[in-house]
Amino acid sequence: MSAQFSSEFFAGNRARLKQLFAGTAPIVLAANGLLQRGGDSTYAFAQDASFWYLTGCEEPDVVLVMDKTKEYLIVPARDASRVAFDGAVDDDELRRVSGIAQIYESEEGWRQLTARLKRVKHVATLAAAPPYIGQYGMYVNPARAQLIDRLKDANGELELLDIGGQLVRLRVTKQPAELAAIRQAIAVTNRTLKHVLAPGQLTKYKHEYEIEADISRGFRRLGASGHGFAPIVASGGRACTLHNVHNNGPLKATDLLTVDVGAEYNHYSADITRTVSLGGKSSKRQRAVYDAVLAAHAFALALVKPGALIHDNERRVEHFLGEKLRELGLIKTINKSSVRQFYPHATSHFLGLNVHDVGDYDQPLGVGMVLTVEPGIYIKDEGIGVRIEDDVLVTKNGCEILSDALPRQLTLA
Repeated sequence: MSAQFSSEFFAGNRARLKQLFAGTAPIVLAANGLLQRGGDSTYAFAQDASFWYLTGCEEPDVVLVMDKTKEYLIVPARDASRVAFDGAVDDDELRRVSGIAQIYESEEGWRQLTARLKRVKHVATLAAAPPYIGQYGMYVNPARAQLIDRLKDANGELELLDIGGQLVRLRVTKQPAELAAIRQAIAVTNRTLKHVLAPGQLTKYKHEYEIEADISRGFRRLGASGHGFAPIVASGGRACTLHNVHNNGPLKATDLLTVDVGAEYNHYSADITRTVSLGGKSSKRQRAVYDAVLAAHAFALALVKPGALIHDNERRVEHFLGEKLRELGLIKTINKSSVRQFYPHATSHFLGLNVHDVGDYDQPLGVGMVLTVEPGIYIKDEGIGVRIEDDVLVTKNGCEILSDALPRQLTLA
C-alpha cells in the first residue's frame, strides 16, 4: 500500500539524512526482524519506521548501507523451504521502490561492508534500546542490537555514532505525501466511527468486541491495512484503564463508551478518541464530566501553534483541568498530584509512522508537525471515563484539526 510514495520520496529522505549527518562515516541501518509468536509461527511483520522512511522496504532482515556516494542493500539469503513458505525477496521490486540500484545477498554484501569497516574509525547507525523496557513492560525488536554486534565483530575499534537525532528532525515535519497518507487514515477512521457510533447502530451491540469487530471491518473495507495500534473499546469503569485493549466487557445502556482507534494507511496512523452515551441518554453527572473534558479540549487546541512548547501547553492544560476537577467536586486544591489522580496522561504526542511518533518535546512546534490533542477525566469510583482526541496539523496561523469531520458530542448525529 505504498503506491503514493515514489522512489524519489525515499531517495530524498536518504539525501537529507546524509546532509544533516554531514560526516564521512558509513551509515548502516537494519530492518526489523520477524518475532516468534509460538512454535515456528511469527507475529505479523512490522517494519522499523525509520528504515521504511529511508527505503520503502517491507522485507525483514535487510541492511541499508550509505557510504558517501555509494548506496546498497544487503538482503538475507533464503533456502528453498523458506521461499516455498514465505516467497523469495524480489530484488527488482526493492530497486523500484527504494531507488537503490545495488542489491547484494548476505554473504557478498557483508564481505564488502566488512572490508570497508576495517578501514574506518566511525560508523553511523541507530542506537539499540535495552532488550526489555520496564516502563512499558515490553521486549524490543533485537535487529538493531544484532546489527551493532556484527559491526563490532567486523572492527572491534569502531566508534558508533547515533543518528537518531537527525532522523527525528527529518521525520517530525511531514512532507506532502505523508500528510496525504495521514489524512486518508483519518478519513477512514472518521467514516468508520460515524457508522459504528451512530445511536441506531450502537443499540445492536451487546459486547465491546462486537464494536471492535465492526471497526476492523470498516477500516479494511475503506482501504486501510488495519489498525495503527491495538484498538481500545471500553465502556463504564473499564474506560478508566487508559489502554484497556481486552474489549470483552458487556455493554450497558447507562454507561459511557470510550473508543480510541486509528486506521493505518500507507504506514501512517490516525489516532482518534470519542466518548459517547451507549443508551442515547446520559446522566447529569456524566454530562458534567464530558463538558469539562470538551472545554479542556477546546482550550488545548487553542494552544497549538508554531513556537509553542508541548511542555508549556501541558502545564496550562493541567491547570485548566484542575479548575474543572474542582468544579466537579473531585479536588479542593489544584496541584500536579491532585490533578493527575484523575488525568494521568499527557495531552499531546506526535503522530505519523508510529502512533506515538518521534519528536523532540523540548523543541518548539513547527509548521508541518502532526500531533494529537486528547485531554480526559477518569473517575474510577464512579465508573466514568471520558477522553476526546483529535489529530492536528501545525500551520503558520495555528493548527488545522484534521479529524474535525467527526462530531464531538455524547450522541453522534
